[in-house]
Amino acid sequence: MGLISIDIQLSNPAAPHLKPMTATALVDTGATTLCVPEFVAIQLQLQESEKRVVNTADGKSHVVPYMGPLKIQYEGRTCYTGAIVIGDTMLMGAIPLEDMDLNLLPAERKVVVNPNSPNIPSAIAK
Repeated sequence: MGLISIDIQLSNPAAPHLKPMTATALVDTGATTLCVPEFVAIQLQLQESEKRVVNTADGKSHVVPYMGPLKIQYEGRTCYTGAIVIGDTMLMGAIPLEDMDLNLLPAERKVVVNPNSPNIPSAIAK
């Protein structure tokens, strides 16, 4: 299959004077949240709200900053979230993918808007 990466736009809604940045994120459905490198947190002037324990693929636990707020935009969809600051690669986890109602097409190595709700993101609340 291979890896799937997408270009997303990130901005800090608490600092509207800052220009948004475009970044490439590796789509990782094994991750739950958005993970960003430290330089992204610095550039967007994100504020740390707390520390979190993160378990990485190598089996190690790390105490890392959880920062935000962050606005993510992709294919006309928007999500507001926080981010774990770790590593040097941006990872887009399952929660922001679900929040923007995006679908993975692994065979095509693409992320697309849910075809069942092309105009307005849908969610399940039951």
